[in-house]
Amino acid sequence: QVQLVESGGGLVQPGGSLRLACAASGNLFRLYAMNWYRQAPGKQRELVAGISSGGTTALADSVKGRFTISRDNAKNTVYLQMNSLKPEDTAVYYCNAHLGGTITRDYWGQGTQVTVSS
Repeated sequence: QVQLVESGGGLVQPGGSLRLACAASGNLFRLYAMNWYRQAPGKQRELVAGISSGGTTALADSVKGRFTISRDNAKNTVYLQMNSLKPEDTAVYYCNAHLGGTITRDYWGQGTQVTVSS
């Protein structure tokens, strides 16, 4: 079992920045692919960014050039640096830990609210 705790959300003006952090429990963090999803009111949850256990990253087209995902295995933490924020980035952001293979595992954090508004 992995517990994920997100932090760093809040209210920011358009054009501003936030850094989200997701701290994971346990000693197998380095084996998990880590992802950030978001869900806006009335919309489906969407994948925003992901980083593999080996450090390969991927970003949704809507955030490329503005968001960066990184991980610190020594701290069991994954980060989402969000720059040039837009009102359409407003959503609850969720951290996900994914372990693939014969038996897959997925764990979710409780979510953190990001609101971009003037």
